[in-house]
Amino acid sequence: MTYKKSTIILFFLFFILDVHAQGLQTIFNDGWQFHKGDIQKQDGKAVSSDWKSVQLPHDWAIEGPFSEEWASATGYLPGGISWYQKEFKTQPDWLKKHVFIYFDGVYKNSEVYLNGHLLGKRPNGFIPFKYDLRPYLKSTGNNILQVRVDHSDFADSRWYTGSGIYRNVYLIEKSQSYIDPWDVAFTTPKVSKASAEVSTTLKVTNTSGKDEQLLVRIALLDSKGKQVAENSRKIGIANKSADLKLVMTVKQPRLWSPEVPNLYSLDISLSKSGKVIDRIRQQVGIRSIRFDKDNGFFLNDHETKIKGVCVHDDAGALGVAVPREIWERRLDILKEGGVNSIRMGHNPHADYLYDLCDQKGFLIMDEAFDEWEYGKNKWVKGWNAGTPAKNGYHEYFKQWAETDLRDMVLRSRNHPSVFMWSIGNEIDYPNDPYTHEVLNTGNNPQIYGKGYLPDHPPASQMTPIARRLAKVVKQYDLTRPVTAALAGVVMSNEVGLPEELDIIGYNYQEFRYPEDHKKYPNRVIYGSENGMRKTFWDAVDSNRYISAQYLWTGIDYLGEAGKWPQRSNGAGLIDLAGFKKPEFYYRQSLWASAPMAYAVVSLPRTKEQTGNWSQKRGIPSWNWQNQQDLLVQGYTNCDESELFINGHSEGRLKTDMTAGRIPAWNVKYAPGTLLIKGYNLGKLVAQSVIKSYGSANRLAALADRYSFTRGTKGICQIEIDIADQDDNRVQTAENEVTVTVTGPAKLLGLESGSQDSHESYQSEKRKSVRGRLLAIVQLTGVPGETSVTLSSPNLKSKVVKLNTQ
Repeated sequence: MTYKKSTIILFFLFFILDVHAQGLQTIFNDGWQFHKGDIQKQDGKAVSSDWKSVQLPHDWAIEGPFSEEWASATGYLPGGISWYQKEFKTQPDWLKKHVFIYFDGVYKNSEVYLNGHLLGKRPNGFIPFKYDLRPYLKSTGNNILQVRVDHSDFADSRWYTGSGIYRNVYLIEKSQSYIDPWDVAFTTPKVSKASAEVSTTLKVTNTSGKDEQLLVRIALLDSKGKQVAENSRKIGIANKSADLKLVMTVKQPRLWSPEVPNLYSLDISLSKSGKVIDRIRQQVGIRSIRFDKDNGFFLNDHETKIKGVCVHDDAGALGVAVPREIWERRLDILKEGGVNSIRMGHNPHADYLYDLCDQKGFLIMDEAFDEWEYGKNKWVKGWNAGTPAKNGYHEYFKQWAETDLRDMVLRSRNHPSVFMWSIGNEIDYPNDPYTHEVLNTGNNPQIYGKGYLPDHPPASQMTPIARRLAKVVKQYDLTRPVTAALAGVVMSNEVGLPEELDIIGYNYQEFRYPEDHKKYPNRVIYGSENGMRKTFWDAVDSNRYISAQYLWTGIDYLGEAGKWPQRSNGAGLIDLAGFKKPEFYYRQSLWASAPMAYAVVSLPRTKEQTGNWSQKRGIPSWNWQNQQDLLVQGYTNCDESELFINGHSEGRLKTDMTAGRIPAWNVKYAPGTLLIKGYNLGKLVAQSVIKSYGSANRLAALADRYSFTRGTKGICQIEIDIADQDDNRVQTAENEVTVTVTGPAKLLGLESGSQDSHESYQSEKRKSVRGRLLAIVQLTGVPGETSVTLSSPNLKSKVVKLNTQ
């Protein structure tokens, strides 16, 4: 689990680039204070004696407690109103500059005040925004920045959203003439192995009040910092903005792809009288994309199957205030499983996640909305149970949708990983809220209520909205297709909604692929949300015109839960702690290219099942009753596999000759060692071992990092096992583990992956699940040694040593 040296260097490089990406940009996360509850204002300022110090990003809802009084949709965690404030000094040169405060995400209904003056409001909790502080900065002394956050309508989403300033905050300094990073559009209109034409369109803004003679220079640098292309232009600009376009040619470009995610740095400088007054540096990639109605998706003119997963924002114990390193680990695991694409469900995500997908090679479907003008069902007492709430983004859609969609595109359009824009998820979910007479006929796998509901809004209202939203996207980016994830295709077909989109996502409707491909021959169809049966993947793998599958979901998530006490959703390939489930390995056997083998064991079945639904009964355990009849299944992408029990072969099977590509053996249990070997062309290339475990004896641990850099708040993720005396994990163990941190660090959280635990995420104790637990430790950046002591009654303790250089 240790990071590769190259990964650390790449992360450090782009951390530097991000810090300098917009001239003088600094992380503004330190020194904040927090108040839970509303506060009366005096002279425009919120005044209270009850402030506590917090570090941003901060999600106060994850502090709980879990309670049945809240909503199952959002994980039975609280909502409400809160305030944040930060004092900072005016720097001498600020009064001659623009000083922006940039929030990557505040959930939700934020109001930002500087020295008692309202800077602005933003209802959407997922969209970044910024305000110019200069009009209300004090000429000298301290300024007070305050943020009111209103999430009092807590049942406002179908999944956990968190509450507060849960993403990074930046302070950005710009000269009076400057280039806003959202005013830069990098495209690659012509791409081949021999050369690429790259185009940069940008806007220069002049607020000096006088004519300026400026030089705009653009350079493209490779991963080693070598300049590979350059262009420049002199412009004269009055007190306004000027648009310009600069084109460059790159010889023998290193193309970006999931397999080889080559990146370049786009360096833009703005100079006056020979002095650089503004600079932007962004990571970009050179690649071409196209969809074909009959032949699927092509990346750099290579036919590519999109093996995707959907994800939400949270990370269990940390809520939605998730450090970058958590997603690094998650993405590495998904990559290992053969995943090459991420669907950002169902909202824009944290800025660094797009950077990571650029660097690690994941295609991104960026998604704007889960509802439009009407609210969807948000379940309060359990999924599809009781009376749903209807609060949500639809309350602001009419006023804010076009602005929010615009900002999503502007924020992310230069990322090579982003390859499609989704304007909505399941907006057409039958009867939730839209309806149509066609629901009285045919096969409708997803439907709320029975058939056509005449008291619901007509489906025809969706079409003009889709047309308007698609127009907004194309105003700011013509290089990527506009899509939506449709749940009620049979209904949408009746009202012409798919015709407003470039490519059409089908959610859980694989059975419609052949009929609709024939009926709508010019339609590009792909799977935008899908289950995990083998037959669902066959619909992609065996049909050239279907390019993609997006599994629901890549990772377990808080919310969209069943009845109390369940408070999270377990649909993922990996759990909330990032531990791989058996489903992960089955998907790896279908998607990954590196040879692999994995074994699960279950009681025998009388009826053969295919796909990975059968493996939900299987566990990677070799502890059963002596001579008990068992079924052993192997998940493998190897040509053949062979099972051994205590060294004795139980037979060798060809993978392609087995149901669902799952070799299976009926055996009798004998304690000891179970081993599956995988062969390609007769050569051993992979194996999986399961050993019988004894009684819990000790704590074992493995950290993803042991050494940290001075001055940075690094994250350490420690996987903890309840082990027997031979260090085998005891998979039935539920021991409570205490984690004590001493030294320049603190415990951020403990996560077991449980879907129904109501233990406090603020505690230093937590019960293990299946003998496992994840500890997340944050280093302060102060040099010295940190000791992480793991203890549990009647077990041998373990100490993990971390060092900040």
